[in-house]
Amino acid sequence: MTASPDIAEFWRAARAAVPALPADPPPADRVWGFGATPEHADELLALVLAGTKTGTAGSLWDYEADGEPVTRVGEHDVILDGAGAPRAVLENTSVEVAPFRDVTEEHAFSEGEDDRTLASWRRIHQDFFTRYASHDRGFRDDMPIVCERFRVVYSI
Repeated sequence: MTASPDIAEFWRAARAAVPALPADPPPADRVWGFGATPEHADELLALVLAGTKTGTAGSLWDYEADGEPVTRVGEHDVILDGAGAPRAVLENTSVEVAPFRDVTEEHAFSEGEDDRTLASWRRIHQDFFTRYASHDRGFRDDMPIVCERFRVVYSI
């Protein structure tokens, strides 16, 4: 596997701190930043690093449109900041798919955004899934949402 020099160096530092991490860094589709803009990536990363954000959600339709596999429990992700620099390693601890309308209050709280209520989660995510969709199906309240929970295993 070939990783960018920044990712390879970051992964070496992560493994030095957490020797139980796999020898090779995650594949390119597991190296990403939150949100759709550099500012959003930095805002959400700050919530992760503060321990406030322990969950995230994505449209299953976007995974399909982008040809990306759905996250699996136990996988590791390298999280980038808004400038594209690696900042954290997450381990996925739970992955569930549910219709948008059935996402739980508990999951909304885990995402750590706004006032952490289900109402604000729905407002924020309906806007996000409408504005930044990779697919062409539009927003629907029955669209499948991949709800992930994670823990930070390493950060700089």
